[in-house]
Amino acid sequence: MTCMLSTSFSYGQYPPPPGYPGTTAMYQDSSAFRAWASGCTVEPGYINFVDTSIYYMGSNIAAYGFHEDAVGPPDNFVISIGDRGVATLTLPAPMYDSTGPDFAVFENGFGDEFLELGYVEVSSNGLDFVRFPSVSLTPETPQVVTFGTLNATHIHNLAGKYRVFYGTPFDLNDLKDSVAVDISAITHIRIVDVGGCILSGYQSFDSQGHVINDPWPTPFNTGGFDLDAVGIIHIETQGVPVISQTVPIRVYPNPVHHILHIEHSFHSSIQFSLLNSFGKTFFSDQPVGSFMELDMSGYPSGLYIALFTLGDGTKIRRTLIKQ
Repeated sequence: MTCMLSTSFSYGQYPPPPGYPGTTAMYQDSSAFRAWASGCTVEPGYINFVDTSIYYMGSNIAAYGFHEDAVGPPDNFVISIGDRGVATLTLPAPMYDSTGPDFAVFENGFGDEFLELGYVEVSSNGLDFVRFPSVSLTPETPQVVTFGTLNATHIHNLAGKYRVFYGTPFDLNDLKDSVAVDISAITHIRIVDVGGCILSGYQSFDSQGHVINDPWPTPFNTGGFDLDAVGIIHIETQGVPVISQTVPIRVYPNPVHHILHIEHSFHSSIQFSLLNSFGKTFFSDQPVGSFMELDMSGYPSGLYIALFTLGDGTKIRRTLIKQ
């Protein structure tokens, strides 16, 4: 995708969003990923931790998604953890420090500037966690409002820095001096929603003492950090299935502007349907051969689900964005 670098990304000191020179964003299909988080438990936070009397759809805590939505590769099916909620992920095998980033966290931000942030911590025993040093240079006032925006170049080592389908990478070497964790044998990763509120007594801080200001309040069942996936790059793979880089179904480009390309390597016929996020079917067909194209230039912008039904009834889904 060809992008023009906007002025707003010119003054920060940290990497810019996907598509801009110097970005560290990792796309969901990167061959660097060898495994994905295999388990998740969530301690959900309030939808508004300043005023817990606020309810949405009958609940005052975040109540969107399922624990398994954070397991496996990114698909934009997420679990929302609420204000200062906590998600703890287990790995299929120990992760270790090596050259470059060792894992990446995926959130579902729907643009390069609407970002919801989370602290990232790791553990070697599931009990003692160490937090990555982080930096937020977003102005501490005024409050970034509910659907306000952030500049990714002002953010370092906070999950949620990049939009949907692009992971924020983390390097265990940043914790090399910690005595509370063995960076050669990480077994758990924890995401903690930052809250984002600037009110005295409710503030969250980065490692340099700056108040972390991000969109708040988000008084909905989808409030707080929305965890999609955690991809592991350096992992002990003996006895652990390594992710195949041969994807049986490819849907690209993503995001798509005009022509959507669909490839599959199944020998039997498949049924392909394209639905929007509300479940409305826009297209349905049984492709002939292993390749087809769909002109989406006249489709409304937004989130779509490409649903494939195999001959044995198995369903495979891919999430894409029409711009």
